[in-house]
Amino acid sequence: MRTPDVYDVVVTSRPKLSMAERKRRLVSDELTESALQLLALKGYDAVTIDEIVAAAGVSRRTFFRYFASKEDVVVQFLADMGTDIRVELAGRPAGERPSVALLHAVGVPLAACSADSARALNVVQLILRTPALLARFLERQAQWRGDLTEELGRRTGLDPEAELYPRLAAGMALTAFDTVLQRWSGSDGAEDPAELLDRAFDVIAPALDTAAPR
Repeated sequence: MRTPDVYDVVVTSRPKLSMAERKRRLVSDELTESALQLLALKGYDAVTIDEIVAAAGVSRRTFFRYFASKEDVVVQFLADMGTDIRVELAGRPAGERPSVALLHAVGVPLAACSADSARALNVVQLILRTPALLARFLERQAQWRGDLTEELGRRTGLDPEAELYPRLAAGMALTAFDTVLQRWSGSDGAEDPAELLDRAFDVIAPALDTAAPR
């Protein structure tokens, strides 16, 4: 099972923004990029907000207009990953096998990691190796599971409150995603995340598809 090139889906699947919203997004993205680079380079505890705003070329006031803390910068990065997964799953063809739809969905952020592997690896390792950030990452994954459960319920016609399949399938897909990130991070980027995801879904696809309603 091969992961297709889904990097461009991140751009094309998002709703169109107004000019004001686009400007806010640009500033937020610049702050996020500057913060993540510094945090990955120097370590979470060593970086100050003054260093982040200096690197981004904005004021402290501007920073706090978008984020309450440097931790929130990483949380926003994780929120964007979850949005990309949910949007991709919602856009998959209705008759597609669950394993294929979920592979495409969780493959979106991993394709982005492959496209900018050095930067992405630093950020992933920062998150996984910093207890405060790892805790927030796990919180976000719980939210993603809820979103994917709801979407799988819609796709299958199963009530997530009454049926086990939607939540179990969402959990399996996110476990595969987390396992790939851990393996990729542990190899210091030596392994290909797309290939790892293919292998992970080769393991879980039979369960996802056999148990799915027909």
